Amino acid sequence: MSNYHVAVVGATGAVGQQMLKTLEERDFPIASLKLLSSKRSAGKVLTFKGKEYTVEEATPESFEGVQIALFSAGGSVSKALAPEAVKRGAIVVDNTSAFRMDPTVPLVVPEVNEEALKNHNGIIANPNCSTIQMVVALEPIREKYGLNKVVVSTYQAVSGAGLEAIEEMKQQTKDILEGNEFTPEILPVGGDKKHYQIAFNAIPQIDLFQDNGYTFEEMKMINETKKIMEMADLEVAATCVRLPVETGHSESVYIETEKGGATVAELKDLLATAPGVTLQDDPANQVYPLASECVGKNDVFVGRIRHDLDRDNGYHMWIVSDNLLKGAAWNSVQIAESLVKLNLLS
Repeated sequence: MSNYHVAVVGATGAVGQQMLKTLEERDFPIASLKLLSSKRSAGKVLTFKGKEYTVEEATPESFEGVQIALFSAGGSVSKALAPEAVKRGAIVVDNTSAFRMDPTVPLVVPEVNEEALKNHNGIIANPNCSTIQMVVALEPIREKYGLNKVVVSTYQAVSGAGLEAIEEMKQQTKDILEGNEFTPEILPVGGDKKHYQIAFNAIPQIDLFQDNGYTFEEMKMINETKKIMEMADLEVAATCVRLPVETGHSESVYIETEKGGATVAELKDLLATAPGVTLQDDPANQVYPLASECVGKNDVFVGRIRHDLDRDNGYHMWIVSDNLLKGAAWNSVQIAESLVKLNLLS
């Protein structure tokens, strides 16, 4: 197996650090490694496989000689630098929303649509974290029984909003317990008009509201699911909520299949052997997926599968995953592994 020249953009952020950890754990074949960031974070020293690397400011010239670049530094950075990396011969795996809905850019979850990688033009988009875990769980069902409708409510962890949001949650929790006053500054959205406490709360807003009343996060789930599954007519609705959980997104998902009549036992059997899925479903013994237990694990966890009481083709389930791993870093590295497997890296 060849070794590859790799760059990680946004190496000092929450997802960037998980990318490095995942590359190390997976022993991805690396000939050389560049750690890149904004000017503000340049100069920091990070350790990878026992060796210290100084983080450099990301510029177009940074990508000379790079074969694969993993981006997780914000959409504006990706829009500015991903095309520059491609010009210099790199394949970009981008973890932002910058290119996800670009019709020329494959949006890939390897368990679902790995073959789409063959159509890349230098940039591959990593889907939204909450979309990834949902489509991994739904794809085996879609393949066997078809899919007409998806309704999802998410219960998303604060780490999805970055390291500063995690610190805000922790500080607010401390302040409330100690009776101190505080002023929320980050959540639900740093750039929006109002901010609300996340500690001991649930905020029904992730990202900015669009003209149709849905948030950008909700529209990402809706549009990305249709694109990944290549089902433009699939009915999808989403409500995305932020909870005071550090890591691990949870989702309540209702689906309607094309073919009715599948038993819960048949769905469990199907998911128990599905790639990237761990079934945890034994309600008699209170066994079901928990965000606290998915942290640090690459799989998507599924449980509480049950038939709808009114529709023969309706089913409910609970889906949980580590949003920094399968929802971001692991899916990105997995795409890189797929590029190697499919012989798509020069």
